[in-house]
Amino acid sequence: MALLMLSPSPWQLCSLPRCTLCRPVLAPLCVPRGYSGASLGDSGKDMLEIPLPPWKERPNEPLPTKRARLLYESRKRGMLENCILLSLFAKENLSRMDERQLNLYDRLINEPSNDWDIYYWATEAKPTPAVFDNEVMAMLKELAKNKKKEQRLRQPDLEYLFESTN
Repeated sequence: MALLMLSPSPWQLCSLPRCTLCRPVLAPLCVPRGYSGASLGDSGKDMLEIPLPPWKERPNEPLPTKRARLLYESRKRGMLENCILLSLFAKENLSRMDERQLNLYDRLINEPSNDWDIYYWATEAKPTPAVFDNEVMAMLKELAKNKKKEQRLRQPDLEYLFESTN
């Protein structure tokens, strides 16, 4: 019984930071965790370049299928900022875009390998490359300005897809 009183309970151990638990034995190995970004002396040799398949236009895809695919791809981006921005854009524009505009939008959201590029171009933090600087990008930039000062904290619900247009 005296031994139990001297050792800490499991609840006390669980409330301690991880480095506190390993400090006596592993103090030299217990390194604080964090992300420092690219340092000045970073050679970039440890970067892993993952090749992406090239974007291919789908000329024979039926328009309803293309709209459904682009809606899905607008909502599932991998970064919240673009999920919100592109899903709002899709809600406002996909249903009235013609085939040429849909192809431009398809290329815009699927050809760049970095979603941050799309976000920076849309918010005009970086200049848009000529290949993507078109009427669809102008529409996206206009939406990103949020002139109505709407609160945009999440993607729009999909109920609008089932509303009648009568």
